[in-house]
Amino acid sequence: MGSQVTKLLLGLLLVIGLIFLLAWLLRRVQQLNPRGAQVIKLISTQALGPRDRLVLVQVGGEQVLLGISAGRITPLHVLKEPVHLPDAEPANPEFAQRLMELLGRDNKDKL
Repeated sequence: MGSQVTKLLLGLLLVIGLIFLLAWLLRRVQQLNPRGAQVIKLISTQALGPRDRLVLVQVGGEQVLLGISAGRITPLHVLKEPVHLPDAEPANPEFAQRLMELLGRDNKDKL
């Protein structure tokens, strides 16, 4: 009985070790091929309805506007000049400060 439990535990440890080894190898392989090297990049998306949306993608040096609906993708326009989106601006510090004040008041009221 004791030898069966030992074999079971050793087999379980072997399987768990194999899972960790495969996860480590997968991370190493993904680091070799970074996602930034993709040829197709999503620039922007805009929902038009529950299943319809516009998507701007960049393929190489061209940007293509796509219409996506249920079961269908339609190229709408190839842009002659690429659209450059401004970098995201930092959040308004006044808003963050006001939010913290309101949250602080709520916590004080509950105590």
